[in-house]
Amino acid sequence: MEEIADRYRRRAAEFERKIAAVPPDAWSNQSPCAQWTARDVVDHVVAMHGVMLGPGGGSFGTQVRDDPLRAFQEARAAVQEVLDNPELAGQEADTPTGKLTAEQHIDQVVSDDLVLHGWDLARATGQDETMDPDDVERLWRSTTSIPAEMMERYRTPGAFGPGIEVFGAEVPVPADAPLQDRLLGLIGRDPSVRR
Repeated sequence: MEEIADRYRRRAAEFERKIAAVPPDAWSNQSPCAQWTARDVVDHVVAMHGVMLGPGGGSFGTQVRDDPLRAFQEARAAVQEVLDNPELAGQEADTPTGKLTAEQHIDQVVSDDLVLHGWDLARATGQDETMDPDDVERLWRSTTSIPAEMMERYRTPGAFGPGIEVFGAEVPVPADAPLQDRLLGLIGRDPSVRR
């Protein structure tokens, strides 16, 4: 359990640093996600934190539109509280990918999102886009191991609910490109395109 909690803690701290570094006039910048601005990226991440907390856990005191940093800090604290409590972290629930413990679901969804959407936020707001190499390798292994039929579902808009698109269409990236770029291409981002 500590490994998952610590991984989340590290990734959340990095995402929080990126939010804090967004210039005030950059929140409306287009992100690599076609439908989202930089603020929308943070709003999605905060909303997914609420999803991880189950029914009734989806709203926090501060809204992203009012204060993106504080909204994320509140969501982060709530999820970290679950991860730091063995009883809560071990509770099982049905998820779109099968039965998982709360900590497994957090690890596979919002923790991974912090890395990928951290790149989106950095790209949208002119920050360092470099992902942690260990995170890139871990995400590459997990993403390339997704069965083809599940990957197709991940790429189908609305397959997991209205307006939800997990991955976009794969973007061709040279085979000798850095692993970060290949990962981004695999999930539907074009690392060569600057907005």
